[in-house]
Amino acid sequence: MIRTLIVDDSAFMRMAIRSMLAGSSDIKIIGNARNGKEAVEKAKALHPDIIIMDVNMPIMDGLTAVKTIMNTDPLPIIMFSTLTTEGSKEALEALHLGAIDFVTKSDKHHEVKNVERELVDKIRNIHKSNPNIVRLLNMRRFKGEIVRGNWKGSEDVGILIGSSTGGPSSLEQVIPRLPGDLPAPVFVVQHMPEGSFCKQMAERLNFLSEIEVREAKNNEKVKQGVVYIAPGGYHMIVRKALNVKRIKLIKGQPVHAVMPAIDVTAESLLTVYKKNIVATILTGMGNDGAQGLKIIKDAGGSTIACSEDTCVIFGMPKAAIELGAIDVVKPIFEISEEIVHRLEVKLNGK
Repeated sequence: MIRTLIVDDSAFMRMAIRSMLAGSSDIKIIGNARNGKEAVEKAKALHPDIIIMDVNMPIMDGLTAVKTIMNTDPLPIIMFSTLTTEGSKEALEALHLGAIDFVTKSDKHHEVKNVERELVDKIRNIHKSNPNIVRLLNMRRFKGEIVRGNWKGSEDVGILIGSSTGGPSSLEQVIPRLPGDLPAPVFVVQHMPEGSFCKQMAERLNFLSEIEVREAKNNEKVKQGVVYIAPGGYHMIVRKALNVKRIKLIKGQPVHAVMPAIDVTAESLLTVYKKNIVATILTGMGNDGAQGLKIIKDAGGSTIACSEDTCVIFGMPKAAIELGAIDVVKPIFEISEEIVHRLEVKLNGK
């Protein structure tokens, strides 16, 4: 049984979450909390397997509760909140403080089943992955130096980074360590719903990084030394015409039940950069990215996966490894060095 604590100041929402989880025989609600203060107390007393946490609450808000729980008795926490512009900032801060993931609230009747499915799937997958929260928190405090490269060649190289659950905090371990003079563009596909979250994440990473980071825009020209993050709810592809590479954002069908999908971006990069691609898979549930990295590897590109012992959710890296899509497996705090090294090899012909 997955022992779950529900934290929300709304009695209606607490009942709604109970109803969403009622049909899952492997999930047991062991308690409710009306605010962050009660959440901290009940987390310590009940020690649940998973906490479902609201953000905006009286007495103690969800962010303060996450920080307190992570400092005293770390447990897996899923944030359950709206994704307005302000909500995106709060959700991103919650992930930075140690929450594993978030699910977007919706008051639209036709979306309730999708929210229920997402919530149940994330509870099960996070519990199955059994993340070592203390270890993950310690890893997230790691602040390495920027990795400098020796750029000699003039090859046209593209870099792909894919991630899902646990991605925002994992990206904070990778992107800020890339140098500002990186002679290649970086395309980041982070599974996110449509909204302002990816824009907020790009702004945060840009503040933390020497390299420029921004949310990708439709039809913009691709430049070296820029990190492009796919907006939530859009597939990101790269096209080349008249010797100019541009980003295209497509409102298509989900692939592997997600949009943006790593595989879609990977396939498009292969048509533009051929074998000159360095691709990395960091963390997440499911198998998105496995096939994309496999075709990149088969074409002569370089592929990297995050190691299980430093991965928040090992599903996606594991799927890629098992498919034979990965050249090298590295801990999260060595991914930046490996990207730069592989880029040097591509550029310098070593």
